Amino acid sequence: MTNPESMSGWTRLTTGTANVDIIGRRKTWYIGFGVLIAICLLSLVFRGFNLGIDFTGGSQIQMPATGANGAISTQQVDRVYESVIGSAPEVTQSVGSGDAASIVLQSAPLTSEQLVPLREALFTQLQPLGADGTPSAASISDSQVSGTWGGEVTTQALIALAVFIVLVTLFLAFYFERAMAAAALVALINDIVVTAGVYSIIGLEVTPATVIGLLTILGFSLYDTVVVFDKVRENSRGLLKLTRRTYAEAANLALNQTLMRSMNTSLIAILPVLGLLVIGVGLLGVGTLADLALVQLVGMISGVVSSLLLATPVLVDIKLRDKRVRDQAARVEARRARAAGRGGTDSGPDTGTGSDVDGGPATDTLAAVSSSAPAAPRPGARPTGKTGRRRG
Repeated sequence: MTNPESMSGWTRLTTGTANVDIIGRRKTWYIGFGVLIAICLLSLVFRGFNLGIDFTGGSQIQMPATGANGAISTQQVDRVYESVIGSAPEVTQSVGSGDAASIVLQSAPLTSEQLVPLREALFTQLQPLGADGTPSAASISDSQVSGTWGGEVTTQALIALAVFIVLVTLFLAFYFERAMAAAALVALINDIVVTAGVYSIIGLEVTPATVIGLLTILGFSLYDTVVVFDKVRENSRGLLKLTRRTYAEAANLALNQTLMRSMNTSLIAILPVLGLLVIGVGLLGVGTLADLALVQLVGMISGVVSSLLLATPVLVDIKLRDKRVRDQAARVEARRARAAGRGGTDSGPDTGTGSDVDGGPATDTLAAVSSSAPAAPRPGARPTGKTGRRRG
């Protein structure tokens, strides 16, 4: 068996034999997450969200993206709007591609006295083509969007979020244990606050698609956490009766064993989302996909980081509140101190490369047997000692 110490860092990472001290640096992670959460909360309180027209209500104008003089850009539409209304619209974006491409303009509620001259100006200056390929004023449509629809979507999303959290808490509490359920919820809340905070800080527009996307990242956030916790449970099974490693070391070992798996899973999950952003939004110009893709991208990155650096450290701190876990850790330290006093080598944390048994007495017994064993005979030497035969 290859000694893990002789392997490269990448090989140890891919084989699950790395020894990255994640739990030992948990205070550093707590400070980092605390600063990030504080910034996000301050932004949510003082800056708020850039709510879309579906939440605030307003007017929406849609027209073909092809005119008699060629393609119509969003900048041209903005200039016409500003010349008629006197202010810039809230959002102007291209939707679709090819013959189905159109430009959607959203703004504050407009009256009929503003809409009529605006539509006339858009047709006169841009000449959008109708279905028959000729300039048509009927190709420009307008509608009034009520803010109640976005509010209804948000209400339903909050109800779904509450039900999801309750069910997940019950599942984790029964399948694992209450400490793991509490730690997973801490990571889940962190992911929600960070994702919402990023939207607030950057000023991205919040639409119903954003709210729906936020719900989809909850499952991904918990998925990676459950994988790590399952390994922690496996490594810590029967741990209180052993003195091989502490609970913190067993949890750190589980993190190292699943670290590469978490990284690969996250990378595979993020690639399709990047495809939506680059190809769907960037190349094809489907602007409505940006809301869904952005919230998923931010939530996935936050989820994988919190599952590794927040959920398991929080679990360890919760478990260390148990006196039995603290007493077992004290026994481990005492055994290592005795081993160090006898010149033993088992004085540090276990890296998971050996068997999960109490190694102290076994090491001493092997040493005693080795010291009392006879030396190996030289090649060609005659046997000595009693043979069990009687001489006549």
